[in-house]
Amino acid sequence: MRFTRFARAVLLVLTMLATAFAASVVPASAAPRPTIVLVHGAFADTTSWDGVAADLRGRGYTVVVPDNPLRGPGYDSAAIEKTLAGISGPIVLVGHSYGGAVITNANNPNVKALVYVAAFAPAQGEPVMLALDPIRFPGSQLLPPALQVKVVDDAQAIGGKNLDGYIADDAFHRVFAPDVSDATAATMLAHQRSIALWANIEPSGPTSWSATPSWYLVSAGDTVIPPAAQRFMANRIGAHTSEVQASHVALVSQPRVVADAIVAAADAT
Repeated sequence: MRFTRFARAVLLVLTMLATAFAASVVPASAAPRPTIVLVHGAFADTTSWDGVAADLRGRGYTVVVPDNPLRGPGYDSAAIEKTLAGISGPIVLVGHSYGGAVITNANNPNVKALVYVAAFAPAQGEPVMLALDPIRFPGSQLLPPALQVKVVDDAQAIGGKNLDGYIADDAFHRVFAPDVSDATAATMLAHQRSIALWANIEPSGPTSWSATPSWYLVSAGDTVIPPAAQRFMANRIGAHTSEVQASHVALVSQPRVVADAIVAAADAT
């Protein structure tokens, strides 16, 4: 009888200890994964993220790919902030190319990490065009006649019209996406969206990277934003920096590498 009572007491104590231990470890393992928000750049639309989004979703992440209006950092970041406001829990905010200027100007307390993929990361008061300075950072092929302009309907512009830039059909594959197949380049060209010229000269507002940990994936073979400019910006913002041997569109040509860089940021949150 005494042994039975003793055994029950020991069992009760062990059960209580096990429960207390389980309670102490559950919060860490149950911490929510961040939602990944992918912001596309100029001369592209949301489909440019398809490969990366599929990879991340396959790893169990919730991925949101909002439309970037491509009108200017102030206007576009406000549009992205509306998407961020509808997301609960931590967020990793990712920008490609001009999308980097947009995430730099977007602010939301749930954003725990920023990831720049061959992207502009302007300082406050700086237009993105400074990163294409041919004296400091030679090598960009985003110049006429590859770069063309056209008048477009734009409800946000004075008079309902705006002047947009786009890449000429015969230069798109060579300049923008030289490391993808002809078929993929043709699909990307079909999805090309022009960007307001104002977006390139609008001064950037207060920078989100000043208070948010940042990661930067440099495209070492980029002929749009020169790699030297990317390294300069990555260093200036104190980003965790890695490189991929890819063109400007590493998110299309090497989606696994880009997804790995995003996951590294997500793991750090």
